[in-house]
Amino acid sequence: MKKRSLVFSALAALVTAGILAGCGNNYYFAGRVLPPSGIANRVLIAIQNPSPASRGLLQFVDAFYDIRQNYKDTIPSFSISGYSGALPVTIQNLPEEQQGVVYASGDGSFTAVNYQKESSIGSVATFNGLSSSAFVSRSGLFAIAASQQAHFLTVVDRGAGRSYSLGLPGVYRVSMNPGGSVMMAFVQNSNYAYYPRKLQSQESTTLAAYYLAHGKWPQPYIDCEPQNLPGMCLAQAQDANGTPLTFDRPIKAIFSADGSSVYVLNCGPECGGSASSVSVLPAAPMILQSGQQSGTLPTSPTVIPVPGGASNALVNTSTMYVMGQQLKPDGLFAGNLTLVDLVHNTAGSPISVSDGAPGQRTRMILADDDTLWLGTIRCNQGERFATGQPYGCLTMFNTATNTVTLIEPFQGDLTGIAAVTGLHKVYIAEGGQVYIYKTTDGSAINNFFVTVTGTAYDVAYMDAISDGNNTVY
Repeated sequence: MKKRSLVFSALAALVTAGILAGCGNNYYFAGRVLPPSGIANRVLIAIQNPSPASRGLLQFVDAFYDIRQNYKDTIPSFSISGYSGALPVTIQNLPEEQQGVVYASGDGSFTAVNYQKESSIGSVATFNGLSSSAFVSRSGLFAIAASQQAHFLTVVDRGAGRSYSLGLPGVYRVSMNPGGSVMMAFVQNSNYAYYPRKLQSQESTTLAAYYLAHGKWPQPYIDCEPQNLPGMCLAQAQDANGTPLTFDRPIKAIFSADGSSVYVLNCGPECGGSASSVSVLPAAPMILQSGQQSGTLPTSPTVIPVPGGASNALVNTSTMYVMGQQLKPDGLFAGNLTLVDLVHNTAGSPISVSDGAPGQRTRMILADDDTLWLGTIRCNQGERFATGQPYGCLTMFNTATNTVTLIEPFQGDLTGIAAVTGLHKVYIAEGGQVYIYKTTDGSAINNFFVTVTGTAYDVAYMDAISDGNNTVY
């Protein structure tokens, strides 16, 4: 009876879509076009090694019915046509633009996906070697990547058709605000931060002459490319006196909703430093386009101590949720979530959550029912496991009561989370497989019909309302 009801519901939805198409309108919400699959709630899955003949596949499933096939069971599965990346690891989800951008660690490809057509658009940018971190702006005009092995920060100006490889030994993390107007780069085991600037023609001539005369670039620049007539420079974050700003193993930048502030996460002991915290900087002095800067960086940035660790964060109105790992006396790390009041620049007490590998990528996403979902890798090597506590890699946190609702049992490293908003569920890539949980109570939903062949590494809700539904950006 339940199966018959499901089929009737699916038929009704398809008939409705057909009527709209027959009337010359096949939009299903926010002006978006119903895709070829006819599925209105799609979760994209980045799959590694799906078969002996392929090292990468982008498959999507129906997140309303939690099935990989169509309701008639005549089409066994759906995937993005034309995609050929090797070992896809991250999906930068841009549902407002009806796009996604997938980075593959096997071949360094950075590929755009058209959500409307359910097909690959092609390469967004070519970076200088494999990248440990990569992003594209919402407009698609700029892309940035940390090519750690090649020791280059790569900035691609797609509007001008130019690419710049800026020398920065050890660069391993990059951050970009959604508009692409501010970008930052961070070096492993370093206490400094950097940002690129696009030059005007007059500056290019002046800088080329300076470099020819002195054999180096003037402060605050550490590299400009190309040297004979630079179009882009990499600047070190310095105060008005030319003194480099000192952080504590900075790892990531978070941007305020109004774009005025940059919150630099200081990883501290988790990354071999002294104390974890959040440094607040004005965004205006670091604007990418030369000539649009306003003011200078402060001599002493506002620093908010976060003893529980600070390696990832997201902002929700006036609250920043900061996740990190805290070094314990026994030498192991314990996961914590800290709520930071951005109005008063104060941090609350650390709240125990899933442990994880220090300094490694974690996942954070807001979902239905006032929930925040947190994911880590190697959670079975932390303080919780060693002391006999629940040690799963997935934590469900209630933002209304500011309490941990549950920590799911260990199922392997958690590498992706997608909030299927409006349907009260989240999709998880954990231990190389896909799982589903209810946001109402954290209980598991049957995942039998969404499991994949290969290794599921990341997930994204293609039909999310906003670009904020993104676990990595």
